[in-house]
Amino acid sequence: MSESGRPHTVVIGAGPAGLTAAYQLAARGAPVTVFEADDVVGGISRTVVRDGWRFDIGGHRFFTKVSAVEALWNEILPEDDFLLRPRMSRIYYQGRLYDYPLRALNALRNLGPREAALAIGSYLYARARPPKDPDANYESWLVARFGWRLYRTFFRTYTEKLWGIPVSEMPADWAAQRVKNLSLSSAIVNAVLPKRNQKEITSLIEEFRYPKYGPGMMWEEAARKAEKMGAGVVLNSAVTAVHRADGRAVAVSVTSASGGRDRVPADQVISSMPMSALLTCMDPPPPAEVLEAANDLRYRDYLTVALVVPQEFGFPDNWIYIHDPGVRVGRIQNYGSWSPYLVKRGRTCLGLEFFVFEGDEMWTMPDQDLIALGTAELETLGLVRPGAVEAGYVVRVPKAYPTYDQFYRRNVDLMRRWLEENTPNVHPVGRNGMHRYNNADHSMLTAMLTVENILDGSGHDVWTVNVEQEYHEEKGAAGATGESRGRGVTGTGRDAPVIPRRDG
Repeated sequence: MSESGRPHTVVIGAGPAGLTAAYQLAARGAPVTVFEADDVVGGISRTVVRDGWRFDIGGHRFFTKVSAVEALWNEILPEDDFLLRPRMSRIYYQGRLYDYPLRALNALRNLGPREAALAIGSYLYARARPPKDPDANYESWLVARFGWRLYRTFFRTYTEKLWGIPVSEMPADWAAQRVKNLSLSSAIVNAVLPKRNQKEITSLIEEFRYPKYGPGMMWEEAARKAEKMGAGVVLNSAVTAVHRADGRAVAVSVTSASGGRDRVPADQVISSMPMSALLTCMDPPPPAEVLEAANDLRYRDYLTVALVVPQEFGFPDNWIYIHDPGVRVGRIQNYGSWSPYLVKRGRTCLGLEFFVFEGDEMWTMPDQDLIALGTAELETLGLVRPGAVEAGYVVRVPKAYPTYDQFYRRNVDLMRRWLEENTPNVHPVGRNGMHRYNNADHSMLTAMLTVENILDGSGHDVWTVNVEQEYHEEKGAAGATGESRGRGVTGTGRDAPVIPRRDG
Protein backbone atom coordinates (compact mmCIF):
# COMPACT_ATOMS: atom_id res chain seq x y z
CA MET A 1 0.00 0.00 0.00
CA SER A 2 1.08 3.56 -0.64
CA GLU A 3 1.43 6.12 2.14
CA SER A 4 -2.16 7.15 1.47
CA GLY A 5 -3.31 3.63 2.26
CA ARG A 6 -4.58 3.11 -1.28
CA PRO A 7 -3.16 0.43 -3.63
CA HIS A 8 -0.14 1.62 -5.60
CA THR A 9 -0.06 0.76 -9.30
CA VAL A 10 3.16 0.53 -11.28
CA VAL A 11 2.71 1.15 -15.02
CA ILE A 12 5.42 -0.21 -17.30
CA GLY A 13 5.83 1.92 -20.43
CA ALA A 14 4.73 5.47 -21.27
CA GLY A 15 3.12 4.83 -24.64
CA PRO A 16 -0.59 5.40 -25.39
CA ALA A 17 -1.75 2.46 -23.26
CA GLY A 18 0.54 3.12 -20.31
CA LEU A 19 -0.15 6.85 -20.14
CA THR A 20 -3.89 6.33 -20.57
CA ALA A 21 -3.85 4.00 -17.57
CA ALA A 22 -1.76 6.43 -15.51
CA TYR A 23 -3.91 9.42 -16.45
CA GLN A 24 -7.15 7.69 -15.51
CA LEU A 25 -5.77 6.29 -12.26
CA ALA A 26 -4.42 9.70 -11.25
CA ALA A 27 -7.69 11.40 -12.21
CA ARG A 28 -9.41 9.18 -9.64
CA GLY A 29 -6.83 9.83 -6.95
CA ALA A 30 -5.19 6.40 -7.14
CA PRO A 31 -1.40 6.32 -6.53
CA VAL A 32 0.45 5.42 -9.73
CA THR A 33 4.01 5.53 -11.04
CA VAL A 34 4.99 5.08 -14.69
CA PHE A 35 8.44 3.81 -15.62
CA GLU A 36 9.63 4.40 -19.20
CA ALA A 37 12.93 3.06 -20.50
CA ASP A 38 13.20 5.74 -23.21
CA ASP A 39 13.96 9.42 -22.68
CA VAL A 40 10.62 10.49 -24.22
CA VAL A 41 6.99 9.45 -23.82
CA GLY A 42 4.67 8.17 -26.52
CA GLY A 43 6.21 4.85 -27.53
CA ILE A 44 5.66 4.25 -31.23
CA SER A 45 3.25 7.21 -31.15
CA ARG A 46 5.95 9.64 -30.04
CA THR A 47 7.11 12.56 -32.13
CA VAL A 48 10.85 12.43 -32.77
CA VAL A 49 12.59 15.83 -32.82
CA ARG A 50 15.93 16.33 -34.57
CA ASP A 51 17.40 19.78 -35.20
CA GLY A 52 13.93 21.33 -35.04
CA TRP A 53 12.36 18.83 -37.46
CA ARG A 54 9.51 16.66 -36.17
CA PHE A 55 8.89 13.12 -37.38
CA ASP A 56 5.73 11.06 -36.95
CA ILE A 57 6.79 7.43 -36.66
CA GLY A 58 4.45 5.47 -38.93
CA GLY A 59 1.83 8.19 -39.36
CA HIS A 60 -1.00 8.55 -36.83
CA ARG A 61 -4.43 9.66 -37.97
CA PHE A 62 -6.62 10.64 -35.04
CA PHE A 63 -9.86 8.97 -36.03
CA THR A 64 -11.81 6.52 -33.91
CA LYS A 65 -15.25 5.04 -33.53
CA VAL A 66 -14.73 4.51 -29.80
CA SER A 67 -16.49 7.42 -28.13
CA ALA A 68 -14.70 7.02 -24.80
CA VAL A 69 -11.31 7.28 -26.50
CA GLU A 70 -12.34 10.35 -28.48
CA ALA A 71 -13.59 11.98 -25.29
CA LEU A 72 -10.23 11.33 -23.62
CA TRP A 73 -8.34 12.82 -26.58
CA ASN A 74 -10.47 15.95 -26.21
CA GLU A 75 -9.89 16.04 -22.46
CA ILE A 76 -6.11 15.85 -22.85
CA LEU A 77 -5.65 18.29 -25.73
CA PRO A 78 -7.69 21.48 -26.28
CA GLU A 79 -9.43 21.85 -29.61
CA ASP A 80 -7.00 24.57 -30.71
CA ASP A 81 -4.15 22.05 -30.65
CA PHE A 82 -5.84 19.86 -33.27
CA LEU A 83 -5.71 20.43 -37.00
CA LEU A 84 -8.38 19.04 -39.32
CA ARG A 85 -6.36 17.44 -42.08
CA PRO A 86 -7.40 16.07 -45.47
CA ARG A 87 -6.74 12.38 -45.85
CA MET A 88 -4.81 11.53 -48.99
CA SER A 89 -2.76 8.46 -49.86
CA ARG A 90 -1.71 7.18 -53.25
CA ILE A 91 0.18 4.29 -54.77
CA TYR A 92 3.36 4.96 -56.74
CA TYR A 93 3.91 2.50 -59.59
CA GLN A 94 6.08 2.93 -62.67
CA GLY A 95 6.27 6.70 -62.34
CA ARG A 96 2.55 7.25 -61.85
CA LEU A 97 0.41 7.91 -58.78
CA TYR A 98 -2.79 5.92 -58.28
CA ASP A 99 -5.57 6.85 -55.87
CA TYR A 100 -5.78 4.74 -52.74
CA PRO A 101 -8.26 3.29 -51.98
CA LEU A 102 -8.33 2.27 -55.61
CA ARG A 103 -10.66 4.13 -57.92
CA ALA A 104 -11.18 2.17 -61.08
CA LEU A 105 -11.32 5.08 -63.52
CA ASN A 106 -8.15 6.65 -62.13
CA ALA A 107 -6.34 3.30 -62.17
CA LEU A 108 -7.34 2.43 -65.72
CA ARG A 109 -6.46 5.93 -66.95
CA ASN A 110 -2.99 5.73 -65.42
CA LEU A 111 -2.37 2.26 -66.81
CA GLY A 112 -3.01 3.47 -70.33
CA PRO A 113 -5.30 1.94 -72.99
CA ARG A 114 -3.23 -1.19 -73.67
CA GLU A 115 -2.42 -2.12 -70.08
CA ALA A 116 -5.95 -1.19 -68.98
CA ALA A 117 -7.40 -3.52 -71.60
CA LEU A 118 -5.06 -6.31 -70.49
CA ALA A 119 -5.95 -5.68 -66.83
CA ILE A 120 -9.68 -5.81 -67.56
CA GLY A 121 -9.17 -8.95 -69.62
CA SER A 122 -7.20 -10.51 -66.78
CA TYR A 123 -9.94 -9.52 -64.33
CA LEU A 124 -12.70 -11.01 -66.49
CA TYR A 125 -10.69 -14.20 -66.98
CA ALA A 126 -10.16 -14.55 -63.23
CA ARG A 127 -13.87 -14.05 -62.59
CA ALA A 128 -14.77 -16.66 -65.19
CA ARG A 129 -12.01 -19.11 -64.21
CA PRO A 130 -10.91 -18.29 -60.65
CA PRO A 131 -8.14 -20.23 -58.90
CA LYS A 132 -9.21 -23.72 -57.86
CA ASP A 133 -9.11 -22.72 -54.21
CA PRO A 134 -9.52 -18.92 -54.03
CA ASP A 135 -9.20 -19.04 -50.23
CA ALA A 136 -5.98 -21.06 -50.23
CA ASN A 137 -3.86 -18.00 -49.52
CA TYR A 138 -3.78 -14.22 -49.82
CA GLU A 139 -2.48 -14.35 -53.40
CA SER A 140 -5.28 -16.65 -54.59
CA TRP A 141 -7.87 -14.51 -52.84
CA LEU A 142 -6.64 -11.35 -54.54
CA VAL A 143 -6.22 -12.93 -57.98
CA ALA A 144 -9.78 -14.30 -57.85
CA ARG A 145 -11.13 -10.78 -57.25
CA PHE A 146 -8.78 -8.61 -59.34
CA GLY A 147 -6.98 -10.82 -61.85
CA TRP A 148 -3.24 -11.39 -62.07
CA ARG A 149 -2.26 -8.07 -63.62
CA LEU A 150 -4.00 -5.81 -61.10
CA TYR A 151 -2.78 -8.06 -58.28
CA ARG A 152 0.85 -7.68 -59.38
CA THR A 153 0.43 -3.93 -59.82
CA PHE A 154 -1.43 -2.95 -56.67
CA PHE A 155 -0.98 -5.60 -54.01
CA ARG A 156 2.05 -7.87 -54.23
CA THR A 157 5.11 -5.63 -53.92
CA TYR A 158 4.11 -3.46 -50.97
CA THR A 159 2.70 -6.38 -48.99
CA GLU A 160 5.91 -8.36 -49.41
CA LYS A 161 8.00 -5.35 -48.38
CA LEU A 162 5.90 -4.89 -45.26
CA TRP A 163 5.90 -8.45 -44.00
CA GLY A 164 9.06 -9.85 -45.57
CA ILE A 165 7.38 -12.95 -46.99
CA PRO A 166 5.78 -13.90 -50.34
CA VAL A 167 2.08 -13.10 -50.59
CA SER A 168 1.48 -16.71 -51.66
CA GLU A 169 2.50 -17.81 -48.14
CA MET A 170 0.04 -15.50 -46.38
CA PRO A 171 -3.46 -16.65 -45.38
CA ALA A 172 -6.60 -15.56 -47.21
CA ASP A 173 -8.35 -14.36 -44.05
CA TRP A 174 -5.89 -11.43 -43.90
CA ALA A 175 -7.24 -10.23 -47.23
CA ALA A 176 -10.78 -10.00 -45.94
CA GLN A 177 -9.62 -7.52 -43.31
CA ARG A 178 -7.48 -5.31 -45.52
CA VAL A 179 -9.24 -5.16 -48.90
CA LYS A 180 -12.74 -6.43 -48.17
CA ASN A 181 -14.33 -3.34 -49.72
CA LEU A 182 -11.91 -2.96 -52.61
CA SER A 183 -13.45 -5.25 -55.19
CA LEU A 184 -13.17 -3.86 -58.72
CA SER A 185 -16.94 -3.45 -58.95
CA SER A 186 -17.15 -1.46 -55.70
CA ALA A 187 -14.16 0.62 -56.81
CA ILE A 188 -16.01 1.52 -60.01
CA VAL A 189 -19.16 2.46 -58.09
CA ASN A 190 -17.11 4.61 -55.71
CA ALA A 191 -15.39 6.33 -58.65
CA VAL A 192 -18.67 7.15 -60.36
CA LEU A 193 -20.81 7.91 -57.30
CA PRO A 194 -18.43 8.92 -54.50
CA LYS A 195 -19.86 9.72 -51.09
CA ARG A 196 -18.72 12.71 -49.11
CA ASN A 197 -16.64 11.92 -46.00
CA GLN A 198 -17.16 8.15 -46.03
CA LYS A 199 -16.77 7.09 -42.43
CA GLU A 200 -18.59 3.78 -42.96
CA ILE A 201 -15.31 2.40 -44.30
CA THR A 202 -12.33 3.49 -42.24
CA SER A 203 -9.92 3.54 -45.17
CA LEU A 204 -12.21 5.95 -47.03
CA ILE A 205 -12.40 8.74 -44.45
CA GLU A 206 -11.61 12.02 -46.16
CA GLU A 207 -10.37 13.98 -43.16
CA PHE A 208 -9.05 13.39 -39.68
CA ARG A 209 -7.79 15.34 -36.68
CA TYR A 210 -4.09 15.65 -35.94
CA PRO A 211 -2.16 17.34 -33.11
CA LYS A 212 -0.35 20.25 -34.72
CA TYR A 213 3.06 19.27 -33.32
CA GLY A 214 2.58 15.58 -34.04
CA PRO A 215 1.09 12.65 -32.09
CA GLY A 216 3.72 12.95 -29.37
CA MET A 217 2.06 16.21 -28.38
CA MET A 218 -0.90 14.18 -27.09
CA TRP A 219 1.26 11.97 -24.90
CA GLU A 220 3.53 14.74 -23.66
CA GLU A 221 0.44 16.59 -22.48
CA ALA A 222 -1.08 13.40 -21.02
CA ALA A 223 2.10 12.87 -18.99
CA ARG A 224 2.13 16.49 -17.83
CA LYS A 225 -1.50 16.39 -16.72
CA ALA A 226 -1.10 13.00 -15.06
CA GLU A 227 1.85 14.33 -13.06
CA LYS A 228 -0.15 17.40 -12.08
CA MET A 229 -2.82 15.05 -10.70
CA GLY A 230 -0.22 13.19 -8.65
CA ALA A 231 1.16 10.47 -10.93
CA GLY A 232 4.87 9.82 -11.16
CA VAL A 233 6.32 9.59 -14.68
CA VAL A 234 9.93 8.44 -14.59
CA LEU A 235 11.94 8.36 -17.84
CA ASN A 236 15.21 6.57 -18.62
CA SER A 237 14.12 3.85 -16.21
CA ALA A 238 13.54 0.31 -17.41
CA VAL A 239 11.61 -2.28 -15.41
CA THR A 240 14.01 -5.23 -15.40
CA ALA A 241 12.24 -7.55 -12.97
CA VAL A 242 8.74 -8.18 -11.67
CA HIS A 243 8.98 -9.83 -8.27
CA ARG A 244 6.24 -12.16 -7.15
CA ALA A 245 5.28 -13.90 -3.93
CA ASP A 246 2.19 -15.64 -2.55
CA GLY A 247 0.54 -15.78 -5.97
CA ARG A 248 0.90 -12.10 -6.81
CA ALA A 249 3.33 -9.50 -8.08
CA VAL A 250 4.67 -7.55 -5.08
CA ALA A 251 7.35 -5.25 -6.50
CA VAL A 252 9.35 -4.31 -9.58
CA SER A 253 13.04 -3.65 -10.04
CA VAL A 254 13.83 -0.51 -12.00
CA THR A 255 17.21 0.10 -13.64
CA SER A 256 18.14 3.65 -14.56
CA ALA A 257 20.19 4.73 -17.57
CA SER A 258 23.18 5.20 -15.26
CA GLY A 259 22.91 1.61 -14.03
CA GLY A 260 21.32 2.29 -10.66
CA ARG A 261 18.77 -0.26 -9.50
CA ASP A 262 15.79 0.23 -7.17
CA ARG A 263 13.06 -2.04 -5.91
CA VAL A 264 9.60 -0.43 -5.99
CA PRO A 265 6.64 -2.02 -4.16
CA ALA A 266 3.55 -2.57 -6.31
CA ASP A 267 0.01 -3.65 -5.48
CA GLN A 268 -0.97 -3.71 -9.16
CA VAL A 269 1.17 -3.79 -12.32
CA ILE A 270 -0.08 -2.59 -15.71
CA SER A 271 2.36 -3.65 -18.41
CA SER A 272 2.67 -2.29 -21.94
CA MET A 273 6.22 -3.64 -22.34
CA PRO A 274 6.57 -6.44 -24.92
CA MET A 275 4.75 -9.47 -23.58
CA SER A 276 7.83 -11.61 -24.16
CA ALA A 277 9.95 -9.28 -22.01
CA LEU A 278 7.33 -9.23 -19.24
CA LEU A 279 7.42 -13.01 -18.88
CA THR A 280 11.19 -13.29 -19.08
CA CYS A 281 11.70 -10.69 -16.33
CA MET A 282 9.51 -12.51 -13.81
CA ASP A 283 11.20 -13.34 -10.49
CA PRO A 284 11.00 -16.21 -9.73
CA PRO A 285 10.79 -17.19 -13.40
CA PRO A 286 7.90 -19.08 -14.98
CA PRO A 287 8.24 -22.73 -16.01
CA ALA A 288 10.45 -23.54 -18.99
CA GLU A 289 7.52 -24.02 -21.39
CA VAL A 290 6.23 -20.51 -20.60
CA LEU A 291 9.67 -18.99 -21.13
CA GLU A 292 9.97 -20.87 -24.41
CA ALA A 293 6.64 -19.40 -25.52
CA ALA A 294 7.82 -15.91 -24.57
CA ASN A 295 11.07 -16.27 -26.46
CA ASP A 296 9.19 -17.65 -29.46
CA LEU A 297 7.20 -14.46 -30.16
CA ARG A 298 8.38 -12.67 -33.31
CA TYR A 299 8.22 -9.09 -34.56
CA ARG A 300 8.65 -7.05 -37.73
CA ASP A 301 10.78 -3.98 -37.13
CA TYR A 302 10.86 -0.60 -38.80
CA LEU A 303 13.13 2.30 -39.58
CA THR A 304 12.56 5.75 -41.03
CA VAL A 305 15.04 7.74 -43.08
CA ALA A 306 13.89 11.38 -42.91
CA LEU A 307 15.28 13.58 -45.69
CA VAL A 308 15.06 17.38 -45.79
CA VAL A 309 14.24 18.77 -49.25
CA PRO A 310 12.98 22.07 -50.72
CA GLN A 311 9.23 22.48 -50.36
CA GLU A 312 8.72 22.08 -54.12
CA PHE A 313 9.44 18.37 -53.74
CA GLY A 314 6.63 17.84 -51.28
CA PHE A 315 3.33 16.23 -52.29
CA PRO A 316 -0.22 16.64 -50.95
CA ASP A 317 -0.44 13.05 -49.68
CA ASN A 318 0.09 12.10 -46.05
CA TRP A 319 2.07 9.23 -47.54
CA ILE A 320 2.48 7.32 -50.77
CA TYR A 321 2.86 3.56 -51.03
CA ILE A 322 5.82 2.53 -53.16
CA HIS A 323 4.88 -0.47 -55.30
CA ASP A 324 8.03 -0.27 -57.39
CA PRO A 325 10.00 -3.51 -56.82
CA GLY A 326 13.26 -1.80 -57.85
CA VAL A 327 13.60 0.06 -54.52
CA ARG A 328 13.49 -1.08 -50.90
CA VAL A 329 11.42 1.78 -49.47
CA GLY A 330 7.85 0.73 -48.74
CA ARG A 331 6.15 4.01 -47.98
CA ILE A 332 7.08 7.71 -48.00
CA GLN A 333 5.51 10.30 -45.71
CA ASN A 334 5.49 14.01 -46.37
CA TYR A 335 5.58 15.48 -42.87
CA GLY A 336 4.54 18.86 -44.23
CA SER A 337 1.24 17.34 -45.35
CA TRP A 338 0.54 16.11 -41.82
CA SER A 339 1.17 19.50 -40.29
CA PRO A 340 3.07 22.65 -41.28
CA TYR A 341 4.31 22.77 -37.67
CA LEU A 342 6.44 19.66 -38.25
CA VAL A 343 8.64 21.31 -40.89
CA LYS A 344 10.44 24.61 -41.53
CA ARG A 345 9.61 27.46 -43.87
CA GLY A 346 10.54 26.76 -47.49
CA ARG A 347 11.45 23.14 -46.71
CA THR A 348 9.68 19.88 -46.08
CA CYS A 349 10.82 16.52 -44.81
CA LEU A 350 10.11 13.21 -46.51
CA GLY A 351 10.10 10.14 -44.28
CA LEU A 352 11.14 6.97 -46.12
CA GLU A 353 9.84 3.91 -44.28
CA PHE A 354 11.69 0.60 -44.48
CA PHE A 355 10.29 -2.60 -42.97
CA VAL A 356 13.11 -4.72 -41.61
CA PHE A 357 14.09 -7.31 -39.02
CA GLU A 358 16.11 -6.14 -36.04
CA GLY A 359 19.73 -7.09 -36.62
CA ASP A 360 19.48 -7.58 -40.38
CA GLU A 361 21.59 -5.80 -43.01
CA MET A 362 19.49 -2.64 -43.12
CA TRP A 363 18.96 -2.42 -39.37
CA THR A 364 22.70 -2.46 -38.71
CA MET A 365 23.64 -0.20 -41.64
CA PRO A 366 25.33 3.05 -40.50
CA ASP A 367 23.06 6.10 -40.53
CA GLN A 368 25.04 7.84 -43.26
CA ASP A 369 24.72 4.79 -45.51
CA LEU A 370 20.98 4.67 -44.90
CA ILE A 371 20.68 8.38 -45.71
CA ALA A 372 22.65 7.79 -48.93
CA LEU A 373 20.41 4.83 -49.81
CA GLY A 374 17.25 6.84 -49.15
CA THR A 375 18.54 9.75 -51.20
CA ALA A 376 19.38 7.44 -54.12
CA GLU A 377 15.95 5.82 -53.99
CA LEU A 378 14.15 9.18 -53.98
CA GLU A 379 16.16 10.17 -57.05
CA THR A 380 15.55 6.81 -58.74
CA LEU A 381 11.81 7.22 -58.23
CA GLY A 382 11.99 10.72 -59.71
CA LEU A 383 10.51 12.31 -56.59
CA VAL A 384 13.46 14.72 -56.19
CA ARG A 385 16.15 15.98 -58.54
CA PRO A 386 19.76 14.92 -57.90
CA GLY A 387 21.34 16.99 -55.17
CA ALA A 388 18.06 18.22 -53.70
CA VAL A 389 18.43 16.40 -50.36
CA GLU A 390 19.91 18.81 -47.81
CA ALA A 391 20.06 16.70 -44.62
CA GLY A 392 19.00 13.33 -43.29
CA TYR A 393 18.11 11.56 -40.06
CA VAL A 394 17.50 7.92 -39.12
CA VAL A 395 15.02 6.59 -36.55
CA ARG A 396 14.92 2.88 -35.70
CA VAL A 397 11.83 1.33 -34.08
CA PRO A 398 12.18 -2.22 -32.75
CA LYS A 399 9.13 -4.44 -32.34
CA ALA A 400 6.90 -2.13 -34.38
CA TYR A 401 4.67 -4.91 -35.70
CA PRO A 402 3.85 -7.97 -33.57
CA THR A 403 4.00 -10.92 -35.95
CA TYR A 404 1.18 -13.41 -36.16
CA ASP A 405 2.83 -16.67 -37.19
CA GLN A 406 1.38 -20.14 -36.83
CA PHE A 407 2.65 -20.38 -33.25
CA TYR A 408 1.79 -16.94 -31.85
CA ARG A 409 -1.72 -17.74 -30.62
CA ARG A 410 -0.53 -20.83 -28.80
CA ASN A 411 2.32 -18.85 -27.26
CA VAL A 412 0.16 -15.91 -26.21
CA ASP A 413 -2.54 -18.16 -24.75
CA LEU A 414 0.03 -20.09 -22.73
CA MET A 415 1.58 -16.89 -21.33
CA ARG A 416 -1.80 -15.35 -20.65
CA ARG A 417 -3.00 -18.41 -18.69
CA TRP A 418 0.18 -18.45 -16.63
CA LEU A 419 -0.17 -14.76 -15.75
CA GLU A 420 -3.81 -15.14 -14.77
CA GLU A 421 -3.04 -18.13 -12.51
CA ASN A 422 0.20 -16.87 -10.96
CA THR A 423 0.12 -13.06 -11.05
CA PRO A 424 -3.52 -11.97 -11.39
CA ASN A 425 -2.55 -8.42 -10.44
CA VAL A 426 -0.33 -8.07 -13.55
CA HIS A 427 -2.35 -6.66 -16.43
CA PRO A 428 -0.99 -6.66 -20.03
CA VAL A 429 -2.35 -3.79 -22.14
CA GLY A 430 -1.69 -2.24 -25.53
CA ARG A 431 -0.02 -3.32 -28.73
CA ASN A 432 3.15 -5.02 -27.55
CA GLY A 433 1.82 -5.66 -24.07
CA MET A 434 -0.76 -8.05 -25.53
CA HIS A 435 1.13 -8.91 -28.74
CA ARG A 436 -1.77 -7.53 -30.77
CA TYR A 437 -1.56 -5.57 -33.99
CA ASN A 438 -3.77 -2.70 -32.85
CA ASN A 439 -4.02 1.04 -33.30
CA ALA A 440 -3.44 3.61 -30.57
CA ASP A 441 -7.15 4.07 -29.84
CA HIS A 442 -7.65 0.43 -29.00
CA SER A 443 -4.42 0.27 -27.03
CA MET A 444 -5.99 3.08 -25.01
CA LEU A 445 -9.24 1.17 -24.64
CA THR A 446 -7.52 -1.88 -23.15
CA ALA A 447 -5.92 0.43 -20.56
CA MET A 448 -9.20 2.19 -19.77
CA LEU A 449 -10.99 -1.08 -19.10
CA THR A 450 -8.08 -2.35 -17.02
CA VAL A 451 -8.29 0.73 -14.77
CA GLU A 452 -12.00 0.03 -14.25
CA ASN A 453 -11.14 -3.54 -13.32
CA ILE A 454 -8.58 -2.38 -10.73
CA LEU A 455 -10.61 0.42 -9.15
CA ASP A 456 -14.16 -0.83 -9.60
CA GLY A 457 -13.80 -4.60 -9.88
CA SER A 458 -15.64 -4.35 -13.19
CA GLY A 459 -14.54 -7.71 -14.52
CA HIS A 460 -13.90 -6.60 -18.11
CA ASP A 461 -12.08 -9.18 -20.19
CA VAL A 462 -9.77 -6.85 -22.11
CA TRP A 463 -8.82 -9.72 -24.40
CA THR A 464 -12.29 -9.50 -25.93
CA VAL A 465 -11.83 -5.87 -26.93
CA ASN A 466 -12.26 -6.48 -30.59
CA VAL A 467 -12.41 -4.28 -33.65
CA GLU A 468 -11.27 -6.39 -36.57
CA GLN A 469 -13.97 -6.42 -39.30
CA GLU A 470 -16.54 -4.29 -37.50
CA TYR A 471 -14.21 -1.49 -36.50
CA HIS A 472 -12.33 -1.20 -39.74
CA GLU A 473 -15.01 -1.95 -42.25
CA GLU A 474 -18.48 -1.14 -41.01
CA LYS A 475 -19.76 1.76 -38.98
CA GLY A 476 -22.07 1.04 -36.10
CA ALA A 477 -21.39 -2.66 -35.64
CA ALA A 478 -19.19 -2.16 -32.59
CA GLY A 479 -20.54 -1.10 -29.24
CA ALA A 480 -19.82 2.19 -27.52
CA THR A 481 -16.67 0.77 -26.01
CA GLY A 482 -15.58 -0.77 -29.28
CA GLU A 483 -16.30 -4.28 -28.06
CA SER A 484 -17.59 -6.82 -30.53
CA ARG A 485 -20.59 -8.67 -29.23
CA GLY A 486 -21.89 -12.11 -30.00
CA ARG A 487 -19.16 -13.25 -32.38
CA GLY A 488 -16.95 -15.14 -29.96
CA VAL A 489 -13.77 -13.72 -31.48
CA THR A 490 -11.02 -12.36 -29.26
CA GLY A 491 -8.20 -10.00 -29.96
CA THR A 492 -7.55 -6.29 -30.11
CA GLY A 493 -7.00 -3.98 -32.99
CA ARG A 494 -6.42 -4.69 -36.63
CA ASP A 495 -6.20 -8.28 -37.69
CA ALA A 496 -2.87 -9.20 -39.21
CA PRO A 497 -1.66 -12.06 -41.36
CA VAL A 498 -0.75 -15.37 -39.81
CA ILE A 499 2.67 -15.63 -41.40
CA PRO A 500 4.13 -19.14 -41.71
CA ARG A 501 7.48 -19.40 -39.94
CA ARG A 502 10.21 -20.50 -42.32
CA ASP A 503 12.55 -21.72 -39.60
CA GLY A 504 9.96 -24.19 -38.31
